[in-house]
Amino acid sequence: MNEYEKLIEKILNHFVSDAFKDELAMAKKEFFENAGTLDENSEHFESRMAQFYDWYFFTRELKGYGQTPLDACLLVRELRFSDEELKTLEVLKRHRHSLFEFIKIKNGDVYIKDLLANQKLVVKQSSFVFGFDSDEIFEVRLIPHGDSYVFTRGFCFHPESAKKFILGEVKRHRKDPDLDPDLLMLRLIKMRYKFEQYKHVRPELIYTNDGKMGL
Repeated sequence: MNEYEKLIEKILNHFVSDAFKDELAMAKKEFFENAGTLDENSEHFESRMAQFYDWYFFTRELKGYGQTPLDACLLVRELRFSDEELKTLEVLKRHRHSLFEFIKIKNGDVYIKDLLANQKLVVKQSSFVFGFDSDEIFEVRLIPHGDSYVFTRGFCFHPESAKKFILGEVKRHRKDPDLDPDLLMLRLIKMRYKFEQYKHVRPELIYTNDGKMGL
């Protein structure tokens, strides 16, 4: 576990405690709503929960604070941070959340393209080097680390058949700065879950804007 994961876990442990039971239930409802059942025995369960906790920590505002756990943690007396942790906290606040295209892996470095920013990046000496496919767009958060980045655990890989639809949405978001990319990425995650659940339904009927699948 790296320094970022340790600090995220420390903060999350507070914001998923009994005092936040109702908040957590509300967040899970928001995240998994219209996305099929959450089966603890599913092969996808761990990756789904990693995606949820990334969203809960980095993106979703707590109802009682009006801030994400990442931002609200400094208001919590019980959470005491060392000088080193405070520095790490500032780095976490500069995280990058986007949809990415895989380019290549070379000497342990992962070359990717941030589609929303239209920018190529390199994640040097990545601990994650498996599961990438140049035909699958994926969503994840990147944490700055020196002159490179570190992947968070909440990867969501979208099927090759959804690529055309996703690229169309990316184009729309690039043109209109008023659109919220976080809402787009949450919606795409739910589409991915529907895709897993309804194997008999053609992907283009799930990854669509017609709303028939409730997305």
